[in-house]
Amino acid sequence: MTNPSKARVRQSFERAASTYDSAADIQRRICTQLAAGLPEITPTRLLDAGCGTGYAQTDLQARFPRAHAVALDLSPAMLDRVAAPCCRLAGDLENLPLADACLDLYWSSLAVQWCDLATALREAHRTLRPAGQLALASLGPATFHELRYAFADVDDYRHTLTFHSEHEVRKIAGALGFSAINTKKNTKIAHYADFKTLLRAVKAIGANQLGDGRRTSLMSRANFQRAEAAYELLRTPAGLPLSYDVIYLYAKK
Repeated sequence: MTNPSKARVRQSFERAASTYDSAADIQRRICTQLAAGLPEITPTRLLDAGCGTGYAQTDLQARFPRAHAVALDLSPAMLDRVAAPCCRLAGDLENLPLADACLDLYWSSLAVQWCDLATALREAHRTLRPAGQLALASLGPATFHELRYAFADVDDYRHTLTFHSEHEVRKIAGALGFSAINTKKNTKIAHYADFKTLLRAVKAIGANQLGDGRRTSLMSRANFQRAEAAYELLRTPAGLPLSYDVIYLYAKK
């Protein structure tokens, strides 16, 4: 199965730009944890690849005040919401509009899952200087497993993306020539009052786009109610859970 087209991903995040920050608590927590694992470095130029609305920029610029910061995203609407002073650049992680060996830090939090991982990491390797640092957070196979469970007996459509395992991430990074590879893995869980609110939150962060095998027509009310009933079986005292299986990757060129 393939990821959604670039045009559809861009369109989704263009639409989500105005709602993203209000729904992105988990995304912010993942970003903060990615930053906590950074080694002691002093970059002169850094890239926030797939920057979204720029949440990471405040922390990165506070930590590296002398670095020239570049914030890049596929969605111009997301870039328009970046408040921190930096160079804003519309672009594709699989074809970065940057020169070879121009970065000391390639940073990306929850963006490469929309890409072909090997292609995105190849571009990261190309644009990093010798001994440059890679810091990346992506999603693993257990992400949104609750949604797959809820729809398992409803239809045969694809309801979540396919994600790389931690082992696959390490293998791809190693094959591309990265060294000092270090991965970490944990689970973040968001909770929602009801099924409709959960689905609206997924859409609000732009994570509702899928590739081949997705539903292309409206779901019937009966099927929606079946999925809703199945999801209710997973309810906890905190609400309906939605899991993010997070993989953190640190490496050097």
